[in-house]
Amino acid sequence: MVNPPAKLICLDCDSTLSAIEGIDELARLRGPEVFAAVEAQTRDAMEGKISVESVFGRRLAVIRPHRDDVGAIGRRYIEEVEPTALDTIARLKADGWTPIILSGGFRPIIAPLAAHLGIARIEAVDLHFDGAGNYTGYDENYPTTRSGGKPAVITALRREFSPVRMVMVGDGVSDLETKPVVDQFIGFGRYTARAKVKAGAHAFIHSLAELIPLLK
Repeated sequence: MVNPPAKLICLDCDSTLSAIEGIDELARLRGPEVFAAVEAQTRDAMEGKISVESVFGRRLAVIRPHRDDVGAIGRRYIEEVEPTALDTIARLKADGWTPIILSGGFRPIIAPLAAHLGIARIEAVDLHFDGAGNYTGYDENYPTTRSGGKPAVITALRREFSPVRMVMVGDGVSDLETKPVVDQFIGFGRYTARAKVKAGAHAFIHSLAELIPLLK
């Protein structure tokens, strides 16, 4: 039996599939001053005011997350899941779409949410810990640690799957960067409606359920 041609839909995680920004929630565990500093850097990067690579390692060096924090924030992702995400992902899969999480966040923290939503493939950054669970670093070579990283992942996925259609959904400028290499870029504004993303998107939505008619 020949498999049907692939249709890929890549979805950002933070402020898209879930209301939270994982890096900010990790910072919140370290107190209000660390949270405020990290949140400001995250916001500036997502709005394109500063480059992703200029803040990626710096935020983690300040937070120094413990392995126990991974589980705590993983649970928060599920608690704050976008209200229509579970049903929307199920309907997309029934319509022949393969969902992939494409994130500048962290694979081990996102994994519980991916399992909850029934998404098998996560493209995100790995974190490293020692035997005691202390932070030792992250995968500095992973594309989404820098500006232009998400288009690079999209290009690799195209080579892997040869899809007949490829869509990206997300809220940030790093997601908008994929527009030239996807068939449709859909901006997402339920949690944060960024003017630059809204202006540049092929379509702009405030609920993941709105994807269903857009992709028919």
